[in-house]
Amino acid sequence: MDIKNHIAKVFSFGNDELLKEIVLYASEKHFPANTELVKEGHYLKVLPLVLNGLVKVFTKHEDKELLLYYITQGETCIMSFASAINDEPSQIYAITEEDTHVILVPVDKLKQWVKTYPEFNTLLFNQYNIRYHDLMSTIHMVLFNKMEQRLYKYLTKKAEHIKIKHLKISHKQIASELGTAREVVSRVMKKLETEGFVKQEGNSIFVL
Repeated sequence: MDIKNHIAKVFSFGNDELLKEIVLYASEKHFPANTELVKEGHYLKVLPLVLNGLVKVFTKHEDKELLLYYITQGETCIMSFASAINDEPSQIYAITEEDTHVILVPVDKLKQWVKTYPEFNTLLFNQYNIRYHDLMSTIHMVLFNKMEQRLYKYLTKKAEHIKIKHLKISHKQIASELGTAREVVSRVMKKLETEGFVKQEGNSIFVL
């Protein structure tokens, strides 16, 4: 399948003129896992559209981090879009969770296409809706749920996104993504294991 048809299939763009412009002006890239796509505090020159793979989006305050949401096939980072369209520095940073195939849309073309192509606006509107619910869920979990609920939800969601129940992830990384201390994660993980929700073997966590 050529790249034009691939983009059309993943993003459901039926407008041939829009597809031609994306192929002409956007760049196609493959990034390995743990590559930073968007840097906090930097002005965006391109907006990533994910063709395949998984990207995690964070916010940071002082020495604390918080995982906001994931971006997967057929999606983009709406907070990056907002920064790009308003010529503002990014308030988030985005890192590939696994090998990821993206289309990088130049910001000047992004501003043009949202005015010219309703299909492109539909994509962004849908992303606003999805991310709104993601962020509300994150806020609810942080404010109202106990740490064991937050941790188990985090593990099940990560397992769902990467499509395996065997996670190779350290307690330190989990703590970083949940905005808490490693000692807290280790204590709560032990409780979840005792209750039969997870199983730990070395640096691996099995979601049961």
